[in-house]
Amino acid sequence: MYSESLVKLGKVRSEIREIFEYANKRKAEIGADKVFDFSIGNPSVPAPETVNNAVIDLVQNFDSVALHGYTSAQGDAKVRQSISDYINQRFGTKLTANHIYMTCGAASSLTIVLNAIMLPQEECIVFTPYFPEYGVFLERTGAKLVPVESEEKTFQIDIERLKKAITEKTKAVIINSPNNPSGVVYSVETIQKMCALLKEKEKEYGHSIFVITDEPYRELVYDDVEVPYIINYYDNTFVCYSYSKALSLPGERIGYIAVSPSMECEEDAYAAICGAGRALGYVCASSMYQRVIEKCLDDTADISIYKRNRDLLYNSLKDMGYQCVYPDGAFYLFVKAMCEDAHEFCEKAKEFELLLVPADSFGTPGYVRVSYCVQTKQIEDALGAFKKLAECYQ
Repeated sequence: MYSESLVKLGKVRSEIREIFEYANKRKAEIGADKVFDFSIGNPSVPAPETVNNAVIDLVQNFDSVALHGYTSAQGDAKVRQSISDYINQRFGTKLTANHIYMTCGAASSLTIVLNAIMLPQEECIVFTPYFPEYGVFLERTGAKLVPVESEEKTFQIDIERLKKAITEKTKAVIINSPNNPSGVVYSVETIQKMCALLKEKEKEYGHSIFVITDEPYRELVYDDVEVPYIINYYDNTFVCYSYSKALSLPGERIGYIAVSPSMECEEDAYAAICGAGRALGYVCASSMYQRVIEKCLDDTADISIYKRNRDLLYNSLKDMGYQCVYPDGAFYLFVKAMCEDAHEFCEKAKEFELLLVPADSFGTPGYVRVSYCVQTKQIEDALGAFKKLAECYQ
């Protein structure tokens, strides 16, 4: 009677969400201060004051009917122009309003792009570790997800493995930098090598290979690390951006797709994005929050708090004997489990009310993700539990 695959998908939440719900249950049972929930990437830093001021200003001074009414399907033209102007000023690109499509966050951006370009039996490459929902988004297109293992220690893209994975059916490559869950930022050298290889393969196979860059964490970088802007390195690029993390607005669901102005058949590419948005019902993203973010394009939440959390957690766990990937960005610490089975390790952690996410679903068994976008006090209070967990394996 119903789609079996969607019934299954609806009955089983993602592993991250399952642990998050378990955390809520335990907090109700024993008290929130006794549960150390590091499961979900929900920003703990408040939105900058400019966001609150923008909301107040719009509610008080903007025409109410227009503020809460429909925009154009692809987003308000003035907002899209402001975003393209901002990107051009920041990265030296040549975007216009007609390269920007406003979306309900990065998830809808990715879904729209994948539906716009992927056909059944085609292949989309992702690099481990990768956000598990990529597979969910891609499945609906009939295309195939092809995971490629990253370099073992650095978690940069392994160019030789990528070269072996590309076939005539390869249509797209998804990159996520800063990466969820590793926090790794792909270097300029890595991006240059990847782009050179993709251009070579485009010529070999005689068709476009697209790069889809998933960028909700672009602004969350530390120690002056550079995040390469892929449009400047590769023509056939779609940028999927979200303000969820940069402005601490995950519940407002606002972001955009930027189509490279140098894209092959660029007008058709943008038309395909508009068509996919229409077919999926992803039209007219929140009218009010389009205008809010227009007023806050150069602002971010206070990411210094995340840096403090990173330094505290990374240094403390290293001192306890944990093997951790050093995160240059995002707000996750990728930690090697102290036993072969990461699920077993996470179940052991629950004995100390530590809630961690096994990374098997991210394509990297044997690791766990620790989300440090929490109050610093939670990390401080949890260090004793992390130590007790480590002692179980030492």
